[in-house]
Amino acid sequence: MPALYLGHGAPPLLDDPTWSGQLAAWAADLPRPTAILIVSAHWESAPVSLSASGAPLVYDFGGFDAKYYRMTYETPDATALARRVAAMMPDGEPVHQHASRGLDHGAWVPLRIMYPDADIPVLQMSLPTHDPERLLALGERLRPLREEGVLIIGSGFLTHGLPFLTSWRIDAAAPGWSSEFDAWAGEALARGDVDTLAAYRSKAPGMPYAHPTVEHYTPLFVTLGAATDPATPGTQVIDGFWMGLSKRSLQVA
Repeated sequence: MPALYLGHGAPPLLDDPTWSGQLAAWAADLPRPTAILIVSAHWESAPVSLSASGAPLVYDFGGFDAKYYRMTYETPDATALARRVAAMMPDGEPVHQHASRGLDHGAWVPLRIMYPDADIPVLQMSLPTHDPERLLALGERLRPLREEGVLIIGSGFLTHGLPFLTSWRIDAAAPGWSSEFDAWAGEALARGDVDTLAAYRSKAPGMPYAHPTVEHYTPLFVTLGAATDPATPGTQVIDGFWMGLSKRSLQVA
């Protein structure tokens, strides 16, 4: 299996035929996963924590239509994958098996589009740090799962300056800070320049507006770490903007 970094969108993504169509077509082009391991921007927790199979979804958003709070995404038991992941972690980095946390919207919103039958086991892993080197190492430890048919996904948003948006239309023009950061990241990804991507605080244009907090950017490094060679450029499957934010998404081999 490849590994992916994707923009997950807010719940209204589910009603956007353009971006939903892109995600659905992407999933259709992939081999069928045996399971999915997803790291979302919306679960920051250390040490590494794993979601509980069968737990209810986390509706970690506000101000949207009531229908989104009634949605479900009940997937098969992922306990076997949780045990496998826990066994891959070094002795000095214990893994916490959460007893009641389900999938948050950074996981279930895109997966409802990509795998609408909900017939693949899904395990969510917390984002334990924002240090690119540590996240690259985490992705590298998870890399063998790809040979077992597990789809590894880093779920975020390539730009996420919500406090600085002036329009909430899906087709809103991208602010300068969003388009500049997107172009910078797209060029670095096309070169396989992991060092530049990791130095985003000092090198990226549009900061800190593009990421006033960085949890939507840093899942990228789990994906790159899971690549066979992080310096080999991946395929940028989706680009463009949604509410002015970059939905650029990546697939690595």
